[in-house]
Amino acid sequence: MTGFTVLDWIILVVYFLAMASMGPIFARRGRTTEGYFLGNRSFPGWLIGLSMFATSISSITFMAYPADAYKTAYLRFIPCLMLPVGVFLASLIFLPFYRKAHVVSAFEYLEGRFGPGVRLYAALMFVFGQLIRLSLILYLVSLLVRQMTGLDPYVCILIGGVITSFYTIMGGIEAVIWTDFFQSFLLWGGGFACLFLAIYHIDGGLATVIKTAFEDGKFMLGDLNSATGALERAAWGFSLTEKTVMMMLLVGLTGWLTEYSSNQNVIQKYCASKNPREATKAIWICCLCSVPTWAFFMFLGTTLYVFFKFHPTPEAAAMLTGAQKADQILPYFVVKYLPPGVSGLVIAGVLAAAMSSLSSSINAVSAVSIVDIYKRHIARNASERNYVIAAKAVSMAASVFMVGGAAALMMANSKTLQDTATKLGALTAGGLLGLYLLGFLTKRGDGRAVAAGIVCTLIFSAWISLLELGWVTKDGMQTAWGLPAGLAQWLSKPLDTYYAGMVGNLLMFVVAFALAGLWWSKPRDLTNLTVWTTDDTPLK
Repeated sequence: MTGFTVLDWIILVVYFLAMASMGPIFARRGRTTEGYFLGNRSFPGWLIGLSMFATSISSITFMAYPADAYKTAYLRFIPCLMLPVGVFLASLIFLPFYRKAHVVSAFEYLEGRFGPGVRLYAALMFVFGQLIRLSLILYLVSLLVRQMTGLDPYVCILIGGVITSFYTIMGGIEAVIWTDFFQSFLLWGGGFACLFLAIYHIDGGLATVIKTAFEDGKFMLGDLNSATGALERAAWGFSLTEKTVMMMLLVGLTGWLTEYSSNQNVIQKYCASKNPREATKAIWICCLCSVPTWAFFMFLGTTLYVFFKFHPTPEAAAMLTGAQKADQILPYFVVKYLPPGVSGLVIAGVLAAAMSSLSSSINAVSAVSIVDIYKRHIARNASERNYVIAAKAVSMAASVFMVGGAAALMMANSKTLQDTATKLGALTAGGLLGLYLLGFLTKRGDGRAVAAGIVCTLIFSAWISLLELGWVTKDGMQTAWGLPAGLAQWLSKPLDTYYAGMVGNLLMFVVAFALAGLWWSKPRDLTNLTVWTTDDTPLK
């Protein structure tokens, strides 16, 4: 066993200095909103694709995926398999609209289709969801730094937040994209180093890993039974109350369509590409890199399970049983078992995975806040210098929220952080996919119909959130509202939290579509706003 050495610290310091230098290098180029948020739309597809890949491979991938496979099985990998389907549909439906509209923000489209109120709602929902994501990713990084240094966890959160925010705020999108590029190679290298050394120390190597994992059911499409703690295979059919294979595929498709239709992190990269061909190339490069990488990190977790089965320690056993958080398993292995120098490289890879996602999200939150809120509703005719200063101020505010949210997550209790991430994503979806599908695929709908859909979706999401937090219980409903026991029981758990986002999107679409058919609305020019009303204007 080994610890974190002087050589490892030197490697980390060099890494941090190299990443931090990106901010000043690109600061001069981000003097307009077009430059700060899109890099003047000049990037090649291969660079954008690797940047998108690095953003998608966050610390949730680097730490939570191995933790999930270590503690459970492969159920939560199923949604990843739907990314190629999502990318294919995005290349046909969503990407052409954004390129033709020449937008900065994903939500500019919604104003032309449904009005300024709908655009503002979507922008606020995106910002809210991204702030939660930022907190979650920074929390995971803090686990690593705490494991590595023994520092107070809240000090770790503060250090990680400050270092990550620096180059993002100074350098804008160019700093984000180029640091993503370099970080993508670091995270691959770190993962391969862990896998190679774990297999090397297992008698029989890879064959033993596969044989043991199959015997113990670690490759099954299943999850832990909350009552018994045993692994159980998931069913295949339709269900809203339990996790099945088909439902997890639908969760994945819903998530990826949301990602590629309304996530500013992605739309900003669409628009920063040189042309539509490069943008299409970028999303396929991201897909072809991401899916194998997710599978790799799940397999890394399985390998760690086998490693600690043959080399047991009290700490690893506690992470398997839930006495300690399973998300600490990879940093524990790195610090305790990797040789000097290699530990530093792997830790740099984990930090790279986190920093690439944090920087992209901070920049996206800033873009949406400025373009859709500040520039649209508060300071319409300000100077470009004013907008860039405001963008940096928003980035700073997002960083502060990120640090506070990560500190709050220190008190979270869940199976794994991948489980928590999936639930948070479902609860904060806001029906945005349903909203965009209504806009792109139909000619129905106006601000009134969409407003009704928004209200229904928010009420539904709030209800499921209260249930997830335990603030509403079956007994409480029976007592407070005099409901029959059967109805109260159903209302206390109408569906699995994983499906909240999917049902919320469906609710948004159905309510708005139905009411649009009942209410009279003025005829409107929908040219280039739906798939049925596009003209022959070439994409730019």
